[in-house]
Amino acid sequence: MLWRCALAVLALALPLAAAAQTAGMPVRFGILPLGGAFESRNDWDPLLADLSKAIGRPVAVLSVTSYDALEQAIQRNEVDMAFLSGKMALDAVTLRQMKVVAQVTRHDGLPGYRALLLARKGGPIASLDAVLGDPDRWRLARGESRSVSGFIVPQLQLFLPNRIVMETRFRSEVVGTHQMTALAVANGEADVATNNTADFERFKLQFPAEAARLQVIWESELIPHAQIVVRRDYPPEFQQRVQGFLTGYAKAKGSKGDAERAVLKSLHDLAGFLPADNTSLVPAAKLAYQLARQNALTGQFVNEAARQARLQRIEATYADQLAALRDSPP
Repeated sequence: MLWRCALAVLALALPLAAAAQTAGMPVRFGILPLGGAFESRNDWDPLLADLSKAIGRPVAVLSVTSYDALEQAIQRNEVDMAFLSGKMALDAVTLRQMKVVAQVTRHDGLPGYRALLLARKGGPIASLDAVLGDPDRWRLARGESRSVSGFIVPQLQLFLPNRIVMETRFRSEVVGTHQMTALAVANGEADVATNNTADFERFKLQFPAEAARLQVIWESELIPHAQIVVRRDYPPEFQQRVQGFLTGYAKAKGSKGDAERAVLKSLHDLAGFLPADNTSLVPAAKLAYQLARQNALTGQFVNEAARQARLQRIEATYADQLAALRDSPP
């Protein structure tokens, strides 16, 4: 039985590997939905056009409206490369045969960004204490469950330690992109919203009037920046060419470098890319582990034995992920 399963897996993998190495086939690039799908596509088009020239292959952009849509595309093997963060990058590497080749950097020089909680200036929420003291009173706008700064980090670092489960304790909630959550509070459709420092800076430039109505009432610890991942069945030479293009982008002097730096600035104010491997996802694995453990400790179970069984599975999953990240095949 095991031998037949192995043959079946090999039979599926061979066409994928062959397709990945076929010259001229489009490289399908998936993008996290940080703004609208159309806006995300426009932001990435100049960089991906340069990538296409560097690798001698067309690059097709997959810009979706939700984390779930991108996750499903990855599961269906419809994505060859992607710009991912946190839990999505972790799943792509440990479950979907992808590997990290680069990590983004920003102009502030910090190794990450911060999750935020936003409220309206002069509104009913004057401080964080108002939110934590009576969450049932407020309407929440948050990110999807796979969003690191829109859900995972606020849940882990702020709400669960205060015995508040985001999905059930607020009066109502809307779920969407960081742009959508900020607009919801600015326009009075929600009282409080999750966001992050990078996207809120971009929001201030795109929607200055709406941003002027908002205030930050909480900041998280630093969250590591997003990664670029590539399917592992691409040849090592191709992976190296992609990594070399990304890490060398916007580093040249003169007009070429100036043009590339302008592309990155319009692309979420990025400064460039650093070479990275799967070990860059260890902090993401730790965040996912901490959140799962907090949920198990505070959640309801039929008995204590069931809780302990859940905690043991969480520990085993975390150990497996760390081992996979630190001992990944080339």
